[in-house]
Amino acid sequence: MPIVTRPLVASMIAFCLSATAQAGDLSVVGTGDGIDLLRALGAAYTADHPDTNVIVPPSIGSGGGVAAVGSNKEILARVARPLSDPEKEAGLISVPVFRLPSAFFVHRSAGVSSLSSAQLADIYRGKITNWRDVGGQDVRIKVVRREEQDSTLLVLRQSMPGWRDLAITEKSKTAVTTQDCIDTVKEVSGAIGFGPFTTALEMELAVLKIDGHHPTNRDYPSAVTLSFVYKDSTVTPDAKRFIGYVKAAKAKTVLTSMGGVPIVE
Repeated sequence: MPIVTRPLVASMIAFCLSATAQAGDLSVVGTGDGIDLLRALGAAYTADHPDTNVIVPPSIGSGGGVAAVGSNKEILARVARPLSDPEKEAGLISVPVFRLPSAFFVHRSAGVSSLSSAQLADIYRGKITNWRDVGGQDVRIKVVRREEQDSTLLVLRQSMPGWRDLAITEKSKTAVTTQDCIDTVKEVSGAIGFGPFTTALEMELAVLKIDGHHPTNRDYPSAVTLSFVYKDSTVTPDAKRFIGYVKAAKAKTVLTSMGGVPIVE
């Protein structure tokens, strides 16, 4: 019979404890859209289920989240776009969770709180270049744009008046993530950007009304749908419980308090 030494026993115990700690983590990777809201939902879930620590790491984009689940590197992803037919055929399943209005936000130096949809389009096409021309301060407008496949931009092109074929010709910086866009607008005087609305945005930036409608108003036209993505072959009981929790009444209270709109099934 082999002799098990104390150092070996200690090592085995340490390994088991480490494995147990890791097993309690549920990582939800993907888009930066709604990340603060998802972290609040994760914290609420962990408070009710201390055996599961929900982690919402920095953005790797919707595509990155889909790829991570598709390659079995992750269990659960957060995405802000529909799955493609090939992704569905690969066994990926999408569950819509909530809608986030697509907001336009500006550095407070702009001195504006509302624009018409026509003024907004003229800013992004470079026809209006100073905030004084739309009732604001004498500050040059600095546009922060997004990549063409960005989920919020796709939604704006589908729903915001004047945006379907809008060519963004104004010289601008391209932000590669929602957080990058928000951070740039915070730091650059005169800047304007867009992304999913959360109440946290209004703490440091001016969120614009468009045609008189705040993003949380029923008649505000543009919103992005955030979904969870998983595979039946790899999804864990913890992940399924979290998905169910996010659709429950308590989670809906968190969603609405932060600017999200629960999906009604």
